[in-house]
Amino acid sequence: MAAFVERFAGDLTDAGIQRMASRVFACLLIEDSGALTSAEIAERLRVSSGAISGAVSYLSQVHLVSRERQPGTRRERYRVHQDTWHQAMSNREPVLNRWIASLRHGIEVVGPDTPAGRRLSETLEFMEFMRVEFQEVMRRWDARRAAASAEPAEDTR
Repeated sequence: MAAFVERFAGDLTDAGIQRMASRVFACLLIEDSGALTSAEIAERLRVSSGAISGAVSYLSQVHLVSRERQPGTRRERYRVHQDTWHQAMSNREPVLNRWIASLRHGIEVVGPDTPAGRRLSETLEFMEFMRVEFQEVMRRWDARRAAASAEPAEDTR
């Protein structure tokens, strides 16, 4: 299990996610319950509990992990949900919308016919394309998940 955690964390880190956040996410992803306390994560990753705090804050901010109180204690558990990628990606549209608005403003500031304006326009065009395509991808994913849940369970006798 540790080898998977480090390998997948490395892949996530290569994609731009903070190293410790990548390790924490991979650790939670491979846990059957999908939830661990900070101390449990620290033990599995062989790091201090303090190192977990910043990683969990980052993962919460990007909607990959949620915090929950452990019943009967003041301790928090950190959970990765079954549809975590869908949730995280669904929250990207508002970010794209903010970027699009900022890019439009930038084009007004520098002028559309300047070299910077052309770069900003190309970036704006890409972001608008991504927003439309992303919505379609999410619709197709929802349809795929709905179809998969409607299929009868495979007989394993």
